[in-house]
Amino acid sequence: MSAPRTAKIIDGKGFAEGMRTRIGAAAARLKADYGLTPGLAVILVGEDPASVIYTRNKGRAAEAAGFASSNHRYNYRLPADTGEVALLDLIRRLNEDGSVHGILVQLPLPDHIDPHRVITAIDPAKDVDGFHLLNVGRLATGFKDGLVPCTPQGCIMLLKHALDDLTGLNALVLGRSNIVGKPMARLLLGENCTVTMAHSRTRDLAEECRQADILIVAVGRPRMVKGDWIKPGATVIDVGINRITAGDGKTWLVGDVDFDEAVKVAGHITPVPGGVGPMTIACLLRNTLIAAARQAGLPAPEI
Repeated sequence: MSAPRTAKIIDGKGFAEGMRTRIGAAAARLKADYGLTPGLAVILVGEDPASVIYTRNKGRAAEAAGFASSNHRYNYRLPADTGEVALLDLIRRLNEDGSVHGILVQLPLPDHIDPHRVITAIDPAKDVDGFHLLNVGRLATGFKDGLVPCTPQGCIMLLKHALDDLTGLNALVLGRSNIVGKPMARLLLGENCTVTMAHSRTRDLAEECRQADILIVAVGRPRMVKGDWIKPGATVIDVGINRITAGDGKTWLVGDVDFDEAVKVAGHITPVPGGVGPMTIACLLRNTLIAAARQAGLPAPEI
């Protein structure tokens, strides 16, 4: 009897660590050769527990890479009742600050602040999240000079690391958010995939998933995608990060894919945690490095 199939695990944590080492080396060269230290400003409004952790981790990663990030000039923890006008004024000042090369406003924002106005207020050259309409448009029209959203960019890097050439593969993106789903589809098109976008209204969703050589899942529903939704040998990228509670009160993180089932069917798969998550922060650092070089009139480092 042959052994059961087991997918190859795509080690996003290890890949991201390598990226961060290369980013740190490139940042050191910028400082040594040009006196340029990339500066990343992170803004958090309120005390959402997950956002507090995310922003702390981003700040620590930036500091470890040799970026300017540790003092108040780069870290802003604002009260939840901060007004929209005050936030927009802070962004204006950071836009004008030549030592700040990247601006990140942690989402979600409190309900009284319009996130679209905030995103639009960020200088597109400093929009290291890649959410500004000019960067979105550059990605959509195939220009290479924009800043690309971090999570989709990390997914593409992991796919190319696992598969090398993506040309001609059928890719399905499950989820249509502006943060992941839509830019993910654009990036896959840029790699010459045949791309389908699916969502909660898609008819016979499981059957659509079974047709995909590459399956990207970003829906925010724990273990939604089952093993029998997956084409044998397909590559599965699980973007979901969901905290669930066991009967004993303990919690742990799971993805949008039922990993225990999927690993028996897929050819490659990302785990949760340790898959896409670490790549998001690594790509944020990469975007900041690229932004700093471009603002100084220097070629963007190859990372």
